[in-house]
Amino acid sequence: MNTLALSTGTRTVQTRSGRIAYREEGTGPVALFVHGVLLNKHLWRHQLAHLHDVRRCIALDLLAHGDTEITPHQDVSVTANANMIKEFIDALTIDTIDLVGNDSGGGIAQIFAVSFPERVRTLTLTDCDAHDNWPPEAFKPFLAMAAGGGLAQALNAMLTNTDIYRSPDAIGPAYEHPENVGDDTIEIYLRPFVKTEQRTRDLQRFLAAFDNRHTVDVEGKLKALRAATLIVWASDDVYFDLKWSKWLADTIPGTRRRVELDGARIFFPEERWTEFNTLLREHWQEWGS
Repeated sequence: MNTLALSTGTRTVQTRSGRIAYREEGTGPVALFVHGVLLNKHLWRHQLAHLHDVRRCIALDLLAHGDTEITPHQDVSVTANANMIKEFIDALTIDTIDLVGNDSGGGIAQIFAVSFPERVRTLTLTDCDAHDNWPPEAFKPFLAMAAGGGLAQALNAMLTNTDIYRSPDAIGPAYEHPENVGDDTIEIYLRPFVKTEQRTRDLQRFLAAFDNRHTVDVEGKLKALRAATLIVWASDDVYFDLKWSKWLADTIPGTRRRVELDGARIFFPEERWTEFNTLLREHWQEWGS
């Protein structure tokens, strides 16, 4: 494994899937936050900063992302990441969690929840992979570029000129206000992918492993999932249409509430964190005890 300097405040724990990096704030029942592709634990900074009075909030880095260290040829699929979460909470001797997922992390959260339902106290899904709707059409050009060998060049271009990251042809459509995304945030998200050639290859393998059979295969188990579930969805998401929030609500019998955020986009956990945190507090207060 490559040993790299960890970002400030980052901790690690060794699992069979690698040395998993995470940050945590607070004490009490654990809330575990799972980010999606091209991001890392930094996505959840506002949740850790403002919900630590009611939860021990933990945000981890997925396989092939952030400060997590893995071996060059291991499985980095969404199912492998769901299994990693089991190893991660076992390593930290955590029994049950309030699980929160966004984007790819929401697909991973679904797989974890149906694979280890006894470990899930509550579930919160935001705009994310669902059933056969991934990779979403709007993300396929990025996947094609990466498959064609252009990933390192694209990542370095976005780091050199952060306006590219914010542009409509790159990550801009994921934000309601891309102009407000700071250079420091872009650096935190993307720099780990280019620190070594192996890190870039790991991300390429993560992207190449996108296959909706992982989420299609768990549909039957989702129909039996009783964990109290909150679904919060952005109305202006070009990747995951509102209809998928309704599909999840109809499929998961444990669904307690479905909320639409008017005008929001997929990365609303960092853009509309105040509103989202209020919904999490309410959900945990009612169902997470």
